[in-house]
Amino acid sequence: MKEIDFIHQDYDVFRMFNERWALVTAGTIEDYNTRTIGWGSLGTLWRRPVCTVYVTPARYTWNFLEKNDFFTVSFFPAGFHDDLMYLGSHSGRDGDKVARTSLTPVALPEGVTFQEAELTLVCHKLYSDPFDGARAPEDLRNGLYKQVAPHHFYIGEVLRALGTD
Repeated sequence: MKEIDFIHQDYDVFRMFNERWALVTAGTIEDYNTRTIGWGSLGTLWRRPVCTVYVTPARYTWNFLEKNDFFTVSFFPAGFHDDLMYLGSHSGRDGDKVARTSLTPVALPEGVTFQEAELTLVCHKLYSDPFDGARAPEDLRNGLYKQVAPHHFYIGEVLRALGTD
């Protein structure tokens, strides 16, 4: 992987999370966890390029996001859909779930990414907070948030982008 100029690349930021999914990863190569996410946003906050991800406390990855100052968000080519599906439906609490995929973890100074990722955003956690479930849209209060605790959001400054191009 090499550092790329993400800001000047051609990415459809409104479709990247929803249609392509991503992995959010936190920790070190010796102790990390990753989770498939379909919710996220990219933008500018406090005059910094930021990536925001959303994880519920019920997920094992939440613990790693809470205790680490950095996280990565990695996007993959279409051929890795089954791996992302697996990583989103199995918990790292139960063992090394990445070992059951075709993905290769790669150590970074700030955390972990995967060799097969076509784009990885390396993020420094600036802010996190839980959603107030009572203030969420009514359909979420009566649906999703009756089943799980409200998500926490993590805003990370995008320090650099790594890619295969």
